[in-house]
Amino acid sequence: MKTKTTFFCTECGNETAKWSGKCPACGAWNTLVESEKARGGSSVRPAAVHRPKPQRLDEVDTLEEARFTTGISEFDRVLGGGAVRGSMVLIGGAPGIGKSTLLMQMCGKLNGEKIMYVSGEESQRQLKMRAQRLGVNGGELYILPETRLGEILDCADELKPDVMIVDSVQTLYNSDISSAPGSVSQVRECTMSIMQMSKSSGITTFVVGHINKDGAIAGPKVLEHMVDCVLYFEGERTLSHRILRAAKNRFGSTNEIGVFEMLDNGLREVENPSEMLLSGRPVNIPGTCVACVMEGSRPILAEIQALVTPSTYSSPRRNSNGIDYNRSYLLMAVIEKRGGLSVSNCDMYLNVIGGLELDEPAADLATVLAIASSHLDRPVGSDVAAVGEIGLTGEIRAVNSLEQRLKEVARLGFKRCVVPAHIRGELRAPDGLELMPVRSVREAIASVLY
Repeated sequence: MKTKTTFFCTECGNETAKWSGKCPACGAWNTLVESEKARGGSSVRPAAVHRPKPQRLDEVDTLEEARFTTGISEFDRVLGGGAVRGSMVLIGGAPGIGKSTLLMQMCGKLNGEKIMYVSGEESQRQLKMRAQRLGVNGGELYILPETRLGEILDCADELKPDVMIVDSVQTLYNSDISSAPGSVSQVRECTMSIMQMSKSSGITTFVVGHINKDGAIAGPKVLEHMVDCVLYFEGERTLSHRILRAAKNRFGSTNEIGVFEMLDNGLREVENPSEMLLSGRPVNIPGTCVACVMEGSRPILAEIQALVTPSTYSSPRRNSNGIDYNRSYLLMAVIEKRGGLSVSNCDMYLNVIGGLELDEPAADLATVLAIASSHLDRPVGSDVAAVGEIGLTGEIRAVNSLEQRLKEVARLGFKRCVVPAHIRGELRAPDGLELMPVRSVREAIASVLY
């Protein structure tokens, strides 16, 4: 059978007949790669093929529970309350971060479910050794070290598992495609075939995907549009804690996170992330302040550290880790203009302890206080937390879920909390917590650092 060469974009999946330096659909540069497809296929559907019939919405039965628990509460939280029957979940992360460990531990906690674990990277003996190290018993767990897509689909059709795990999708290959395993065309076609099987058979599928140097899942961007959930397993390899975050979830919120700690015998759930993130915090040291942010429905306390020093360069250096770089520049300008502190000629370094990414404006006030504390070389106070958004005129604006945040602040032993003076409705402070209402950046700096 003759084949014709086509090119498609690794960012948006757009397919073209000719190569060009710029994708005509999304405008990305140098993203068109070559693939081959069969020529001359008939577009007429055979009459013998079973065709699905449309069904009225009110006739769809929803009495049976479509979700089931994975046995790992932090995993269930990110999934939106558990895994959905017949769904496809893509889990991405850096090599060695713990993706395979998480899924193997899930296999040990799924009671009454028939599981098929497909591994293209490990042998049966290696899988057995890892299961023993994690304390996972056999049960209804079937392992299949295979990379050929056709063999995997045949085994799944014969075994009829409830849950299937593919580790990883970059190792699979379809013999009908001439490109090498891991190429964009192979990853796309293999994922599409697995998704069709998952939807038609009602098999819940977890697929592991590697990430590229940009931090995105390797392969075409359309890969993330195929699946129901896209989860990222994040964390520094030199640190013990890991964060599971949802980038896409058709059955739940994308704001929830799950926190784990990597131990010798596997991952341990961290039910109270705030205590872990604040452990080892320096006491009465300038340049640090605690913020309370909302990750989904859960308040989490995070320590923001700042280092401000006079610059020896004509253009001061600025670096931000865990806080948006442009947002940090905005806050520095507000401090300079509205806070009365001359920081424009200083080098500034920001860091959020624990690897959290704080994209919520409620962390603005704590960030400003940490910067001002380092610049003035005066400690904020180890018993002080701050919650509030900052506007361009220097005002402190109200944030949502303030009472819930204050309860978490008080629970962890903080005695004072800097909050916006303008709040919606009546605010009741928890027992033992003193509120410090402020209206502007200048007032906040004066009330804490002077």
